[in-house]
Amino acid sequence: MKKKGILRALSAVVVLGSALILTACGGKKSDSSSSSNLPKASYKVSKDTPAWKSDKSKTTNLTWFVKEEWWNKDYGKDYITKQIKKDLNVNIKFVTGDDTKLNTYFASGNMPDMITIDDPNSKVARTANTWAYSLQDLATKYDPYFYKVAQKDTLNWYKIKGQTYGYPNYSNTPADYKSGKILPRDAFIIRQDVKDAIGDQDFTTPEGFVKGMKAIKEKFPDLIPFGFNDFSGGNSSLENVVQDMLGVPITKNGKYYDRDLDSDYIKWLNAFREVHADGNISDDSFTDDSNAFKEKVANGKYATMMMGSDVNQGTDLQNFATKSPNAAYLAIDGIQSTVGRKPTLSQAGISGWLINYISNKSKHPAKAIQVYEYLLSNKGQMLTNFGEKGKMYTQAADGKVSWTPFAKKLQVEQPTKWQKDYRIGEFILFGHDRYKALNKDSYVKAVWQMQDWGKKYLKPQFVIENIAPDPGTQEARALSAIQTNWSTTMVSMIRAKDKAEFDSALAKYKKFQKENSIEAINKTRDANIVANKKKLNMK
Repeated sequence: MKKKGILRALSAVVVLGSALILTACGGKKSDSSSSSNLPKASYKVSKDTPAWKSDKSKTTNLTWFVKEEWWNKDYGKDYITKQIKKDLNVNIKFVTGDDTKLNTYFASGNMPDMITIDDPNSKVARTANTWAYSLQDLATKYDPYFYKVAQKDTLNWYKIKGQTYGYPNYSNTPADYKSGKILPRDAFIIRQDVKDAIGDQDFTTPEGFVKGMKAIKEKFPDLIPFGFNDFSGGNSSLENVVQDMLGVPITKNGKYYDRDLDSDYIKWLNAFREVHADGNISDDSFTDDSNAFKEKVANGKYATMMMGSDVNQGTDLQNFATKSPNAAYLAIDGIQSTVGRKPTLSQAGISGWLINYISNKSKHPAKAIQVYEYLLSNKGQMLTNFGEKGKMYTQAADGKVSWTPFAKKLQVEQPTKWQKDYRIGEFILFGHDRYKALNKDSYVKAVWQMQDWGKKYLKPQFVIENIAPDPGTQEARALSAIQTNWSTTMVSMIRAKDKAEFDSALAKYKKFQKENSIEAINKTRDANIVANKKKLNMK
């Protein structure tokens, strides 16, 4: 999922909102007292039976705020939410908005029952113990079956002072990575017709890469030899994705490792400089927005790409493959380490993407934790990912899922009906990759070979998740300045007219780092790495 590689900047309003949160929720006091005053359950509580099956109370109304404007607020109109409504006897009113809307809730004290945010590093998340219920308190009192469906590692990851307040979607645990069910999303890809035409080219070394791009330009003058994701969501695919492809370490001797300054990575940035100097990287690639990038992918404009998050570009890759089947993109070995390291491709981490909380002002906390348990359960996951068994999908003895002929036809011929009437794969607030991967057709065919190519290289990066300094601190502001400076420096290095200019830009960046307290920032990172390892029982 689109999760975890996106860089987010905290605006002034978020910092202001954090202050409002602390004020509205009674400073830094824990909400343990509100948890101890929870009313008794109106039904028999059992660790072996989901509470929603035992709860026969009248229909409950919940308000759920989702801090994503794109979220579909409809409820009870499509098959998925109709079934949720029927099984849990619950009406859900979805509200969407931005930080301003969230701040208004906190300032007024008139909180929704459930809140979903998108940044585990935000002060909203880090102070959740002041405004949200502990999931352990709610599960123990109202729905102990929750412990059977929630991931222990995920609960531990989000603990604040021994209790968990938020639960994310797409949280991949160490066990998920070991299972082989988590699929990679990044690859170096090339058009099939280009590969066939240029003969034997070695794209795995800097020298071979530069030479290969020249060969492409000679045979395909109308194509852009080398492309990469747009910069609108961060530093394109030229930073973390390339570093993962090179197997650049994330820590060294247990401490934070600055991957941007890794000598192997710097060698490849210089190779990209040579490719640019030869006219084989378009300057437009540094300024294109996501729409421009997608359009070029869909039209096969790039001969090769360092593709980050191929699933998110799946529609465009498939559109091109459908139009030009003999030219469809495929993953090959390319951009490899010069010092013998294997690729270490990442996927969504244990932090997940969207984090869900139950407000301690909720009038119906029992029903809210039932919603959590239901959506995390196998029943809820199969429902939200695949719809109605028999009508929409079948499942083999090995767990693999296939669409029925009816579902296949509906998806292809009536996509609007598929979305509005069935909403399959869209209700993702508690989604998980391991369920999506049960059905190969969850992904377009254009990315299947890319996923197969990268499976053997997947490796989690849990220990460096959420290690930045606390928002609002001097160190956080300094880190933001350093990250902004690196974004411009990296582009300047690739566009440098010669190696001397390349080296000069890098030297200026190193100086900027030192002047902006990089040592203090790294001490915080190191301490947070130790804390992360402790959460996951890692040595």
